[in-house]
Amino acid sequence: MKAVRFHEFGGPDVLRYEDVDQPVPGAGQVRLRVAATSFNGVDANIRGGNMQGPIPVALPHTPGIDVAGTVDALGEGVDSVAVGDQVIGFLPMTGIGASAEYVIAPAEVLAAAPTTVPLADAAALPVVGLTAWQALFEHAKLTAGQRVLINGAGGAVGDYAVQLAKNAGAHVIAVAGPHSTRRVQAAGADQVIDHTSADVTAEVTEPVDVVLNLAPVDPAQLSALVTVIRDGGTLVNTTVWMPAPSDDKRGVAGINLFVRSDTDQLAQLAGQVDAGRLHINIAERVALADLPALHARAATGALPSGKATITVAA
Repeated sequence: MKAVRFHEFGGPDVLRYEDVDQPVPGAGQVRLRVAATSFNGVDANIRGGNMQGPIPVALPHTPGIDVAGTVDALGEGVDSVAVGDQVIGFLPMTGIGASAEYVIAPAEVLAAAPTTVPLADAAALPVVGLTAWQALFEHAKLTAGQRVLINGAGGAVGDYAVQLAKNAGAHVIAVAGPHSTRRVQAAGADQVIDHTSADVTAEVTEPVDVVLNLAPVDPAQLSALVTVIRDGGTLVNTTVWMPAPSDDKRGVAGINLFVRSDTDQLAQLAGQVDAGRLHINIAERVALADLPALHARAATGALPSGKATITVAA
C-alpha cells in the first residue's frame, strides 16, 4: 500500500510517499481503509522531533492522528464494529498514523461517522471537535445563558467552538482576524472583535464567564484576557507551551487543555453534524501524495485558516 512516512526527524523534506506493507490487526484492533486524515499543527511538531518528550514516536513514522474510513478487517475480540462500518476516530498520538491507504486503529477509539457528509470530510472532525468540546463543557462547564469569549475563533478549533457554544445557548464573543469575520459570524457568533484593529479587552463591555484561548498570543496578551472574566470564572488555554494564567484572589481558574480521545463525545459531535447543528468546514482538500507539499506550505504559514484534509480514497 501507499503511505507517507518520515525516517528521520526534520523539516517537511523528510516526508516520503512510499510503498509499505499492509498492516494486520491484532487483538482489540481493526484495520481501516482510510478515506481521509487531516493536518494538525502537532503533526509538524512531531515530524520536527520537537515532541519526543510528551509524544515519543518510533521511526519510520506515519503522521495523521485524525481518521475517517471503512472497517476492512477485525482483530481478535472486536465486536463493537463490523466490516463495512464507516467510522471516525482520534488515533493514539504515539502510534502509526492515517496518512496511508490502510491503518490499524484500536476499536475503542472509533465512533460511527456522520452520514450526512462525505466520509472523507468527516476526518476534519475528531481532534479539533473534541478539543472544542472538552474545553467548553468538560473544563469550563459552559451552560446556557453564560458569556464566552473565544480568542482565535477563526481557526479550525474556533469554528467548532463557536458553533458548540452557540448551540448550548451561550452568548459568544469571537476574536478573529478580518479574513475570518464572515465565517465566524456564520458559525453563530454574537459579537466579532477584529484583533488586528481593536483592543480586545476594551471591546468586552460586560464580564464573561469563560475565556477560551486558541491563539498563540504572547503571555502579556493572554494574561490581559483574565481581566475580562467575572469572579469565579474560567480561562481554558490550548496553547500548552504557555501556561494558562489565573487570578486566585478573584477565583478565576486557569486550565491547560490536553485533548484526549473520547468516543462518547465524538459520537455526540457526529450526531450534531447529522442533525444539521454542527457544520464541518474544510479550507482545503489535498491528495495523499501531496501531503509533503502541504507540510511545506504550513511551515511558511501559507495554509488558509481552517481545516485541511488529506484524501486517500474516494
